[in-house]
Amino acid sequence: MDLGKFPQEFLQRLLAKVPANDPRVMVGPRIGADAAVLQTGNALLVAKSDPVTFATDRIGWYAVQVNANDIACMGATPRWFLSTLLVPQSFSQEEAEGVFDQVLEACQALGVVLVGGHSEVTYGLDRPIVLGCMLGEVPADKLVRSGGAQEGDSIVLTKGIAIEGTALLARERAAELRRAGVPDSVIAEAAGFLTRPGISVVTDARIACATVEVHAMHDPTEGGLVTGLRELALAAELGAAVEEGSIPVFPQCEAVCQALGLNPLGLLASGALLITLPAGQVLALLSALEREGIVGWEIGQMLAAEEGLVMFGRGGEAPLPEFPRDELARYFAESRPDSSGSS
Repeated sequence: MDLGKFPQEFLQRLLAKVPANDPRVMVGPRIGADAAVLQTGNALLVAKSDPVTFATDRIGWYAVQVNANDIACMGATPRWFLSTLLVPQSFSQEEAEGVFDQVLEACQALGVVLVGGHSEVTYGLDRPIVLGCMLGEVPADKLVRSGGAQEGDSIVLTKGIAIEGTALLARERAAELRRAGVPDSVIAEAAGFLTRPGISVVTDARIACATVEVHAMHDPTEGGLVTGLRELALAAELGAAVEEGSIPVFPQCEAVCQALGLNPLGLLASGALLITLPAGQVLALLSALEREGIVGWEIGQMLAAEEGLVMFGRGGEAPLPEFPRDELARYFAESRPDSSGSS
């Protein structure tokens, strides 16, 4: 199979085999669902598992962030983290300790407790892999379902695209970008995207839930913004219309993608948060985000399912683009790593 997520049709077939025989499972495995939700008591337990496989730099910190994002997308607060660290035989104890310290640093910043996990030196690896499991909790009446979008909802996107993919390419393929003519200053700015504007959407989600009537939230990861929109619509069994000119693409992302022949709309986009809400509350949300230094953009609207998934651009109305796999995964699969590529 191709590098990246399982194809959506294949994954759908696998998930259809999962029995729904435990009434305490309020949200189980399904496409577009950011996390599982379990009824355990007064509060709901929200659980998410996600690996970090593309990145090597700050991989431990990274794993905490991406798992916390999906907990926050359910309206929940990240609380507890478990981490499995697999490293190649070439790894030193100092390098392994560095990854462990990154996990602790990220957990402390988010108010999360590291409660367990596993570590080992694994045969056949050429880079470390971190598999994270984040647990969070949310009152039952505050749960946000990724499939909760309603027809007529406005779609808001925070920050812009594509933060995560741009940062990874700048950190992992700097030499290739230089050869393609991207200035060192742009590469340095792009590499810093992990922390500024940052790949966390925990604050974005908290502000939204505290300010407006949030119907759905989703963290666009692999497959980029377009795939995130498709997953949001699929989970709600709705259509969507998006205004291409309203989508904020960072200039550093434009430069990196143009140099490498990639499309920003299909590039790994963690750090941006998709929010659907009543149209009349958009201004209140954008104002609340701005007070916290976060820019938000209204980019489209949820439609009836029969209206499909469309994008309005310079050429008029067209079907929403589709990316069978993330542009980052495609590029990594088609290009050979350069030992001098890290900045």
